[in-house]
Amino acid sequence: MSSSFIDEPMIEAFVYETSQITENLEQLVIANEKSGTFNEEAINEIFRFMHTIKGSSAMMMFNEMSTLAHRLEDIFYIIREDKTVQYDFTILIDIILESMDYFKIELMKIKEGDPPDGENATLLQKVTDYLEVIKTKDKGVEKIVEDKHQKNYAESNYNESDYNYYKARIWFKKDAEMENIRAYTVIHNITDLVEEVVYEPKDIIENDNCVSIIQSNGFFLVVKTVENEEVIKKYLENTIFLERLNFETIDLNDYNSFESIEKSIEKSIEMADEIKIPKTPINSQQSIISVQVDKLDKLMDMVGELVIAEAMVTQNPELTQLEIESFEKASRQLHKITGELQDMVMAIRMVPLSTTFMKMHRIVRDMTRRLGKDIELVVLGEETEVDKNIIEKIADPLMHIIRNSIDHGIEDKEERSKNGKSTQGTIRLEAKNSGSDVQIIIKDDGKGLNKKKLYDKAIKNGLINSSLDEMSDRDVYNLILQPGFSTKEEVTEFSGRGVGMDVVAKNISSIGGTVIVDSIPKQGMSIILKIPLTLAIIEGMNIKVGNSRFTLPIVNIKESFRPKNKEIIKDTEGQEMIMVRGRCYPIIRLHQFYSISTEIMEVESGILIMVEEGEKSCCVFADELLGQQQVVVKGLPEYIKKSKQIKGLGGCTLLGDGSISLILDVGEFNNLSNVSEKL
Repeated sequence: MSSSFIDEPMIEAFVYETSQITENLEQLVIANEKSGTFNEEAINEIFRFMHTIKGSSAMMMFNEMSTLAHRLEDIFYIIREDKTVQYDFTILIDIILESMDYFKIELMKIKEGDPPDGENATLLQKVTDYLEVIKTKDKGVEKIVEDKHQKNYAESNYNESDYNYYKARIWFKKDAEMENIRAYTVIHNITDLVEEVVYEPKDIIENDNCVSIIQSNGFFLVVKTVENEEVIKKYLENTIFLERLNFETIDLNDYNSFESIEKSIEKSIEMADEIKIPKTPINSQQSIISVQVDKLDKLMDMVGELVIAEAMVTQNPELTQLEIESFEKASRQLHKITGELQDMVMAIRMVPLSTTFMKMHRIVRDMTRRLGKDIELVVLGEETEVDKNIIEKIADPLMHIIRNSIDHGIEDKEERSKNGKSTQGTIRLEAKNSGSDVQIIIKDDGKGLNKKKLYDKAIKNGLINSSLDEMSDRDVYNLILQPGFSTKEEVTEFSGRGVGMDVVAKNISSIGGTVIVDSIPKQGMSIILKIPLTLAIIEGMNIKVGNSRFTLPIVNIKESFRPKNKEIIKDTEGQEMIMVRGRCYPIIRLHQFYSISTEIMEVESGILIMVEEGEKSCCVFADELLGQQQVVVKGLPEYIKKSKQIKGLGGCTLLGDGSISLILDVGEFNNLSNVSEKL
């Protein structure tokens, strides 16, 4: 590929469009696999997808991708044209999905600025062999393929009377974007079918202003070809993002020459009312635009700085003692506008989980075939939205959990039948909003977790020293989240390598989420991922310990209270506890935890804040509450993150008075592993 021929906007358009096609095609194929055949609509759709990838890849000079797409297009051209042709549906499904995997890998290389140099000879040969098998089964097919490929438009082979002339006007969909590049794709790909083509606007690549012209007036083209009207019209109707098409045959006798048609096109643009479709103002056409994620990240950073600046102004220590009514009024208005701006930016960044959830169908499909199991994936709540950055973080944990359920959890058909279960297992993947969090629930109807087996494995690996009777069911189930914990002895393609659910726990914890494991023996297990809606700005409660400031996320706070000294009790190991409504909670004194000097030592003089993380709770002791505030989460330096001596910190933030406050990560407190028990 020569960079002199292809500029960045075209690369961006190619990657975006082809990525969309591969995702849609993969889901289309998997959906049709369940029915056992391709219906006519699916065949036409796949043919159109392959035709688009072939043409756009060729235009970008990605020849290996173009050749593979061309072979697949040939297969579906045959299937589409000859309804009686016999083909192996299962093998075809495998070929398409393998090809989509190849396209995805190549697209990732292009996106990262590398050449798409993947070797596809084996895959291409497999597709070619399949094409030959179809031809062998039906001799009439060879004629179809020959007619498709043997196009010779040399002047010496045709008389002028052999040519047909067609005029077309194309309108792209309102959200298509980069209409000039899409128009260029149409022109580039149609050259296989025509002898000559003229179009307007002419400078569709060099002139970005062509976008508004095409949006307003459409894209005109006239072709000279030996093909009949049906072939050319069908090609144009397969244009990606096509909104409307006006197509007509031209009688050359109405013009002095083919070149004179170009002038008629220019005139047609000037006479926009020639075709009775009202022109729409450009500003109302473009209702949706695409924005690069890094620009949204930058916008979010700027909003975060604005939130900090607002706090520094409205909470300025020099102004706190003054009562200025006009300043108070302006501060409230500033806070209102800042809040609305933040909410709007967050709404822009929110995207549905549907794309991530749909990818799991491919995981289930591939693994069940290799393991010989029959498993159905049921997806619910895929319209639930979370921040774009969080979606990127949960894809791998979700995939790992699904694979774990298929390989470890759900039994094979014989065992399920023996236990009185349906031979088809079920995995339920559900998302739903829960306050300021989103819950993702993965539940299967497999054999569930074996408490004794988990406990014995943990003892063997030295992970615990408690007796089984001292541990709750959930404590035992949570052992699968420990590093290197796996109950599968046999090393397979999918498991038994010591890389287990700890990867899930680590990834979810990195975005401020928690993992909850539950199970019913012989009935199945469920894993709940509780993840925040966003990572950038949180509601926090600022607290004081000595001269230090800390921030607790509001979502972790259950209540705060000032107890009496006599209410504090100690367990056999000297751990301070307090009983609240029949439940005992450990107390964490922050001044002791972080070795901070303070004059507030008695619980009656300070305050206890009950916090929870997942199913675990404790009470944090601090000097006083400073107040609630929206805070911008800033990352900690690497040397602090890697320090084994410093625990319980999830980030830092800048307060209104310019001081730094450390954001507490409740889940990291050492004592928090002792879940409160009812007494």
